[in-house]
Amino acid sequence: MLNLVLFEPEIPWNTGNIGRTCLALGAQLHLVGRLGFHLDGKEVQRAGLDYWEHVNPIRHTTWEAFEASRPSSAQMFLFSTKGTQLLWRASFNDGDYLVFGRETAGFPTDFYDRYAGSLVCIPQGKGPVRSLNLSTAAGIVLYEATRQIQGRTNS
Repeated sequence: MLNLVLFEPEIPWNTGNIGRTCLALGAQLHLVGRLGFHLDGKEVQRAGLDYWEHVNPIRHTTWEAFEASRPSSAQMFLFSTKGTQLLWRASFNDGDYLVFGRETAGFPTDFYDRYAGSLVCIPQGKGPVRSLNLSTAAGIVLYEATRQIQGRTNS
């Protein structure tokens, strides 16, 4: 099972959409730190539709609590426009943790040094767009990781 981690998500619609995608692919959603909304709010439930009740996200009150819960053998990838490794070059395995930062600010500054070897970016063309919507980015990454894993198990 893949694990999709949202660090301090701010927008309920993104979290609801991501939860629905996780449910569709059998991934576990983790929510870390302070949320910008209530999980029982109608915005999250509306985005997750009638599937939200089946998502069962795991809540971690702090990043440290999340880190303590994660198996040390599991790979962790942090997705950021500041990543130097391209998504297409990353190799995903069952049990990996795919981590996304806040919609407006990404990750805390110290994450970029602490996890420098784990930073991955989604390729995008040149132009005025600084980043993709969180829900879109999470969907791209989750489907690519699933494609890789299923490709190896079906060969």
